[in-house]
Amino acid sequence: MSVGIRLAVNLLRVKEHTDDTLLERARNGDREAFDDLIRRYADRLYSLVASLVGPGHDAEEVVQETFLRAWKSIGRFKGESQFFTWLYRIGVNESNRRGEQITRRNSRSAFSLDDESGREFAAESEDPDRISHLLQVREGLIEAVAELPVDQRQAIVLRDINGFSTVESAAIMEVGDAAFKSKLHRARLRVRAVVAPLLEVEP
Repeated sequence: MSVGIRLAVNLLRVKEHTDDTLLERARNGDREAFDDLIRRYADRLYSLVASLVGPGHDAEEVVQETFLRAWKSIGRFKGESQFFTWLYRIGVNESNRRGEQITRRNSRSAFSLDDESGREFAAESEDPDRISHLLQVREGLIEAVAELPVDQRQAIVLRDINGFSTVESAAIMEVGDAAFKSKLHRARLRVRAVVAPLLEVEP
C-alpha cells in the first residue's frame, strides 16, 4: 500500500471516530457507537460524580444511571451544546438526586477527594509534622466543600477540582456565565474562610 493510500485510510479512520460521527450514529440507534462515545468521558464523569456524591457504590450507580438516561435521550440531543457538556449535565442532575438521598441517609452532604490527592498532599514533604498538617488542611477542605450549598459546591467541583472552564461549567449547570462566576466566588470565599486558619498555623 502506498504512503498516500495509507495516509488517506488513516484520515478516514480518524474521521470515523470523531465525536460528531459517533454521535450521529448513536442518534440513529447504534449502541456500539454510543458506547465508544461515552467511553471517552467515563473516567472524567466518574471523577466529577465521585466529587459530588462520594466515591464507591453511589458514584458507580450514578454513572450507570447517567449512561442509561443519556442513551434513552440521545435521539433528542440537538447538538446545541457539546456532547460532553450534555452528558455531564445529566451526571450532575443524577448526582443531585442521589445527593438528596445521601443527605437524608447521612444528615450531611457527600463530598470527597480521591485518595490520590491525599498522597499528593503527603508527598510534598517528608516531615511527619508537615504531612500531618497537610492532611489536616485536606480534611478541612473536604469538610468546607461538603457544607456548601449545592449550587456552590457544584461550581467549585466543576471549576477548581475537575478543571472545567467557566463556560463549560456554566453550561453544565445551565446558568449564565455571570451567575456561575458569582456562585464560584461565594464558594471560594466560604472555603477560604475555613481553610485559611489552618494554613496560618503551618508547622
